[in-house]
Amino acid sequence: MSLKDQITEDMKTAMRAKDSERLGTIRLLLAACKQKEVDERVVLDDAAVVAIVDKLIKQRKDSIEAFQKADRKDLADKEASELLVLQAYLPARLSQEEVTAAVKAIVTELGASGPGDMGKVMGAVKAQLTGKADMGQVSAAVKAALAG
Repeated sequence: MSLKDQITEDMKTAMRAKDSERLGTIRLLLAACKQKEVDERVVLDDAAVVAIVDKLIKQRKDSIEAFQKADRKDLADKEASELLVLQAYLPARLSQEEVTAAVKAIVTELGASGPGDMGKVMGAVKAQLTGKADMGQVSAAVKAALAG
């Protein structure tokens, strides 16, 4: 079963259980997937769905931070609950140590040195680690590897 099919099944389960919060978040995710399919005239594979989930999670994290600064705990809590639902659709993430090791291996393989090679290294790292690691964490590891 593809990830998109799993999300659709989870939506049906949430409907039956009358879990309106979960249902709303899942519908939002399916709408984002459908929008991408319509815009690009493609059928999304699991990697593309994971990329959309990643994007939505990043949006939720940014919103939570903004709402906390504005002292809007109610809205921050709503975003946090959506974040938990979305995280269930991500594959297992690599630990910080695994990310650092993978980045160092790629830097060595490319013979990169210094901040000027950041773009070249990020391109290679993105190809290998997209969907497997938080890209913010990956970017920080690349900066550290190139600086050291």
